[in-house]
Amino acid sequence: MSSVPPIPIPPGFDQLSKEEQILYVQQLWDMIAAVPEEVPTPQWHLDLVRDRLNSYNPEQVVSWNEVKQQLLSKYRDC
Repeated sequence: MSSVPPIPIPPGFDQLSKEEQILYVQQLWDMIAAVPEEVPTPQWHLDLVRDRLNSYNPEQVVSWNEVKQQLLSKYRDC
């Protein structure tokens, strides 16, 4: 991943509560994500997807029901 220089914090942001700061950032992301074709995909994301696709083995796939049963059995007595 590349190092990105810090972006100045908008005036007044530090005076917001943490809940308001999170809401502010969420609203910014929603504005960005509203046009997904303009959101760049970092190369490392593409590399990770390629690596996972290359290591995919359909014979090792386990259904959600099987996983759920394994977890229920494992943690039933906790």
